[in-house]
Amino acid sequence: MSEPLIRPIRPADDPAMAAIIHEIMGIFGAQGPGFAINDPEVDAMSAHYTEPRAVFFVVEERSRVLGGGGIAPLAGADADVCELRKMYFLPGARGRGLGEQMLRRCLDAARQRGYRRCYLETLTGMDAAMKLYNRMGFKPLCGPLGHTGHFGCDRHYLLEL
Repeated sequence: MSEPLIRPIRPADDPAMAAIIHEIMGIFGAQGPGFAINDPEVDAMSAHYTEPRAVFFVVEERSRVLGGGGIAPLAGADADVCELRKMYFLPGARGRGLGEQMLRRCLDAARQRGYRRCYLETLTGMDAAMKLYNRMGFKPLCGPLGHTGHFGCDRHYLLEL
């Protein structure tokens, strides 16, 4: 059995990552306006993470993408704030520590790119994700930061890097 590999996204991964995002957002009922599923980057993730201060990773196992996550500047915020973006995993990939590995990889990448804070948005019902964020030191906020356009998200967190 091969070990899962976390690596930068490639154009060939775009369809798999888009399918994962659509599946997971559907499971949580996050399909209408105000949710990340409607962002233009969803169908071409690799093309939207090419700038020096952004990166998106996928988890691959036996040539299959199981999930991914990335960081990029938070629109409408100070230059030292990044946003954790599109961190989703197939249901069968959960409970294996891959989310924590991915989050650590993203936070390391954020520090390497000069960010001092990491912001994220999620929603009620994504309990396993929120447990991970709390365990990793993210602090809940009373409301959103920046201008993500994700008004459907009702949970907001910030981590001092």
